[in-house]
Amino acid sequence: MMHIMDQKQYTQALNDFLLTGRPFLGICLGLHALFERSEEAPDVKGLGIIPGFVKKFDIDLSVPHIGWNGISIKKESGLFAGLDQSEKFYFVHSYYVVSEDESAVLTTTNYGVEFVSGIQKDNITATQFHPEKSGRAGLLVFKNFLESAYESVNEQPGSIAVSGKTKLTKRIIACLDVRSNDQGDLVVTKGDQYDVREDGNVRNLGKPVELAERYYMEGADEITFLNITGFRDFPLEDMPMIEVLKATSENVFVPLTIGGGIRNYTDKNGKTYTALEVAAEYFRSGADKISIGSDAVLIVEEYLKSGQKTGQSSIEQISEVYGSQAVVISIDPRRIYVTSPEDVKHIVIETKEKGPKNEQYCWYQCTIKGGREGRDLDAVTLARVCEELGAGEILLNCIDKDGTGAGFDIELINLVKSAVSIPVIASSGAGCPEHFYEVFKETQAESALAAGIFHRREVPIVDVKTYLKDKVEIRAIL
Repeated sequence: MMHIMDQKQYTQALNDFLLTGRPFLGICLGLHALFERSEEAPDVKGLGIIPGFVKKFDIDLSVPHIGWNGISIKKESGLFAGLDQSEKFYFVHSYYVVSEDESAVLTTTNYGVEFVSGIQKDNITATQFHPEKSGRAGLLVFKNFLESAYESVNEQPGSIAVSGKTKLTKRIIACLDVRSNDQGDLVVTKGDQYDVREDGNVRNLGKPVELAERYYMEGADEITFLNITGFRDFPLEDMPMIEVLKATSENVFVPLTIGGGIRNYTDKNGKTYTALEVAAEYFRSGADKISIGSDAVLIVEEYLKSGQKTGQSSIEQISEVYGSQAVVISIDPRRIYVTSPEDVKHIVIETKEKGPKNEQYCWYQCTIKGGREGRDLDAVTLARVCEELGAGEILLNCIDKDGTGAGFDIELINLVKSAVSIPVIASSGAGCPEHFYEVFKETQAESALAAGIFHRREVPIVDVKTYLKDKVEIRAIL
């Protein structure tokens, strides 16, 4: 960011603005840029407004730090007027600031270390968390900042300085599988083991934008759209999911992930797009993260053949430009039972869920094309290589559990989670609130995702959060 600002000669203009005393609010990189230097780009100078530097997390926890965490307020500030000390804010970062000016520290947050999550000095305010993705609390922060734009923010009453160790919450994510039905309308659907048809027709569980807004109001911590339809040959500017994202982001202030079709392709008019261009259009339309599924399998297969990175894969290109936290890998494995670990070259586990012939062992085969085609690649290898290539999060599905309501595949989640150092989202199989508690109790997964039970109101999000309250750390129900 600083390199581009220098290149475009924006740096001096920004410095001049800051020195005028006019109100400034920086978010995430807008906080980092205020400091002198960063481990992320050692040869590029920051603005140097605040003495200190930016460093990468070196902790025994998943990095990036993704999710809802608290803040410990260190001094009076009108920025938090009307908020209580239990509020959570959305974080997504691998680096944090170290301020050498203690008087500038507004808030701190704990994630393996106690780091500075907000600064305030004269007219300059900046946060590590994202108010624009922090629901009601974040919108109130913006309101407070704007209302104090012509006064000293430090003179505004309203917040009480608090201290104590903050905690990262477990995230409850609503997933919307979006496709066009036989009439050509975009609908949210849900399959059983990836079959979305019932009585010959595509299941229609609602309109994507309306459902997303409902889940936001019900307390979903994130919303994921998975494009599972066949409209891959549209010109990029006419992709239906672009409009879905734009409309959703107008009223939904939690992180949005979009998956499906994020790869290099040529449209029906003969125009070629790179995966980076597709992702860029999604980001500009309101997405915070993109999810790569089948293409990730093919990328890893090529990597394993050559043994080296090319820098040209969609994972590498998108993470290089937008950061690893913006790239989610959606893994769709199924169990393959074997009589002995020596039967295959893949990573095999001894399972409590015996096979059809009473087999005691299994491995998890990666699939592509919506689970229709199995590949000679296991889920652990896929996850490890994708992390190496720059991915920042794993969305771990399970075809065997999908639509069953029998609970998450705990063995699969523990297997993959132990193999990577990035966050893992557990998916497939949730049927009741107890299943969410089970996955958080029995695994280290940072998030749990569900679809059909939310769409059909069999298990409302509010019921999940009510059940989890006082059992695990969650974001409060508003």
